[in-house]
Amino acid sequence: MAKWSLVGAALGMFVLGFASQAAAIGFTTIDLNPSGFSYSEALGVSGGQQVGYGAVTPAGTGNDHALLWTGTAASAMDLNPVGFSQSAANGVSGGQQVGAGYGPSTGDQNHALLWTGLTHFPFFIVDDLNPSGFASSVAYGVSGNQQVGRGSPLPSGVGTHALLWMGTAASAMDLNPPGYQGSAAYGVSGGQQVGSGTLTGGNNGHALLWTGNAASAVDLNPSGFDFSAGRGVSGGQQVGVGSGVSTGGLNHALLWTGTAASVVDLNTFLPVGFTDAAATGIDASGDIVGFASGPASGGQNHAFLWEPAAPAVPEPSSLLLVSTGLASVATACRCRRRAWQTHADRQVN
Repeated sequence: MAKWSLVGAALGMFVLGFASQAAAIGFTTIDLNPSGFSYSEALGVSGGQQVGYGAVTPAGTGNDHALLWTGTAASAMDLNPVGFSQSAANGVSGGQQVGAGYGPSTGDQNHALLWTGLTHFPFFIVDDLNPSGFASSVAYGVSGNQQVGRGSPLPSGVGTHALLWMGTAASAMDLNPPGYQGSAAYGVSGGQQVGSGTLTGGNNGHALLWTGNAASAVDLNPSGFDFSAGRGVSGGQQVGVGSGVSTGGLNHALLWTGTAASVVDLNTFLPVGFTDAAATGIDASGDIVGFASGPASGGQNHAFLWEPAAPAVPEPSSLLLVSTGLASVATACRCRRRAWQTHADRQVN
């Protein structure tokens, strides 16, 4: 029994060593900026699709169009609805895309939008999710039959409240947590919602994680950060953006697993020359999308895709050392067992 217990413990240490290597994952990145576009941002990802927006002219000209990608820059499709001056797609899941747009029909106010039927592109349906009693709204995330975002309540239309929809404008629910002067929900998956909120009297937003109701909000703001926001969630992982002393004041793309202390800085995986970034979506496979800028892009945002890299495989020499070590442990255990048996015999006799 002693032999197998100790050998089992040694094997356990070997497995834990493997697990620690697997935990040290990396990412490869793909530039999704379409040909002919001056800038673009990817804001959501699911099932091999990515959504966001881009334009062919400099930022600030008011002609951003919602975009859909399938893993490459060349795959970009324009989703801007007919009659809308501008739009953006923020989230995608299960054949649905959500975002916002405005034009003459909305009084030039942003209205949350839900796209369906894109398997038959370019023929698809766009539904207006702007709730009654709200001056404007934006939808950021979708999962199953739920959509999340924010809206500005009337009469003032000032400030925002996190919102949860179930496919129609009439289904909107207010998620603003108690004690918060404002909030927004950006992602939803598996019973979790992420976003940000500002405490009453506060100045900076903190990333928030909800589990279905306003009272469940958890603050994800990491130590050393003045500002943070959660933007996407899947499989118990959350992604977003933050800045503070620890980032030199620059925005950094962030990854969490349910607590502020679990944060991982995704900027460390970007190519040289990209210094300012945000992560905006994550899918079940661990793919993360967002955008980054810096000297390498002339200060313009480029859409980015972070893909989990395969863990390093131990060198054969390392495996030989491990097997040699296990053999030594087993030999030592057998010697100790024989010594124990001799002592026991003397006690019996």
